[in-house]
This record gives sequence, C-alpha cells and structure tokens, in this order.
Amino acid sequence: MIASVGLVDLNQVLSHIIVFVLAMFIGFEVITKVPATLHTPLMSGSNAIDGIKVVGALIIAGSAEHWLTMVIGFVAVVAASINFVGGFLVTDRMLRMFKAR
Repeated sequence: MIASVGLVDLNQVLSHIIVFVLAMFIGFEVITKVPATLHTPLMSGSNAIDGIKVVGALIIAGSAEHWLTMVIGFVAVVAASINFVGGFLVTDRMLRMFKAR
C-alpha cells in the first residue's frame, strides 16, 4: 500500500531521507579517516564534484513545480556554491604556500 498525502508519496520521501542519512554517515566516516596532510589536496580535487552539485541544484530549482521543491533547490544551490567557492579559496591558499619567495 502506498501512503500519500496530496501530491507527496511518503514512501518515496522516506527512501530519500534514508539515502541522505546513510550518505551523511559514510561521508563522515570517510572524511575522519583522511590524514590532515591529505585533506587539502583531496579538497581541491573535490571542486569538480562541487561544480556538478551546483549544476544539479540549479536544474532542480529551475524545474520546480512546487514551492517547497523550489526552496529546497535554492538552499542546495547556496550550500553547494559556498562549498565550491570555499574549496577554490583553500586550494589557492595551499598553492600560494608552495610558490618561491
């Protein structure tokens, strides 16, 4: 039996929440296992993934048919953009440390 309220399928929402929570736990475990000396180079490599997240969030926010989807898409765009710009700032700072004086 599929539970639904209005246009929202509760089973689908629950499955998305479960995937999100599992991704948070896996991400936390992966990040905590990375040594500090490798964290900045790996962060600079993840900037490409952050760019993909920004594009995906823009697509979701732009194709929203419901106001809640639009708000969540906008929050996703802002969060991914902050992560994207922060990654480039950290990479730039790291590269400036290796320039000849």
